[in-house]
Amino acid sequence: MKQTSPTASVPGEPAKPGTHGVGDRIFSGLAIGSGVFILALLAGVAIFLLIEAWPAITASSDEIPGGDGLVSYIAPLAFGTVLAATLAIILAVPMAVAVALFISHFAPRRVADTLSYLVDLLAAIPSIIYGLWGIAVLGPALVPLTEWLADNLGFIPFFEGPASTTGRTMLVAGVVLAVMILPIVSAVAREVFTQTPRGLQESALALGATRWEMIRMVVLPFGKSAVVAGSMLGLGRALGETMAVTIILSVSGGVTFNLISSDNPSTIAANIALDFPESSGLDINVLIASGLVLFAITLAVNMLARAVIERQKLDES
Repeated sequence: MKQTSPTASVPGEPAKPGTHGVGDRIFSGLAIGSGVFILALLAGVAIFLLIEAWPAITASSDEIPGGDGLVSYIAPLAFGTVLAATLAIILAVPMAVAVALFISHFAPRRVADTLSYLVDLLAAIPSIIYGLWGIAVLGPALVPLTEWLADNLGFIPFFEGPASTTGRTMLVAGVVLAVMILPIVSAVAREVFTQTPRGLQESALALGATRWEMIRMVVLPFGKSAVVAGSMLGLGRALGETMAVTIILSVSGGVTFNLISSDNPSTIAANIALDFPESSGLDINVLIASGLVLFAITLAVNMLARAVIERQKLDES
């Protein structure tokens, strides 16, 4: 009669300690090591930024460019960063979700494959190309629209004008950023929409729901967390975008919600790109301090996104 090894596991029972193979131990070690490495890398970046920014943090107000202190220097840049990224998200997310739904549930197979490839290809275009397109093509093309907005909706702070005649506005920058982050949001949403259980979709249709009702009641709730996650990834890209915003914006340095005038707040990343090559001494520390603020904003956005996703998972369960 064949005897079983003392360490052999019985089918249906959990494996006993010591029965894991070498491959499992190697994979577990690599996974843990990768997680620790990422945390160490993140901590290293934060420590570097804090150390290099400390001279600017402790400096007197008259030593900071502008002479009004570090907070007054960084606040308009942080405002412009958040404004441009928020505008991009507002424009990009509905379009990205619509594109993802069309590819996953409406388009024929060949059209869907081709369109998904073309949308993903948008993410491979260098940001400087987007900036050149924005200033040479999109900006002049939107001038008639911005003039109409200033004439007819000027009572709204976003469109109070006067409209820029060159197209170098925050509105154009937001549209360009929206196009840049659209493939990120669309790709994440599309992958989850295609994984919606076929049985749930067919059940909704069998109960008399139209295709749109099925999508609204089954597909969108199933992929809601993916849309949030993709949106936060896109928001992180928009917050840190440099060259496209640098090329497009006509910077005044003020704080304004006006999206169609030539007086625009700059962003942290664009300001660093413009001023860093000619800076020295304390000016470099000031720029790094603004980078620390951008790092904190991006980290807060990602933590908020994680909290929202976890909350939705708890609600669904």
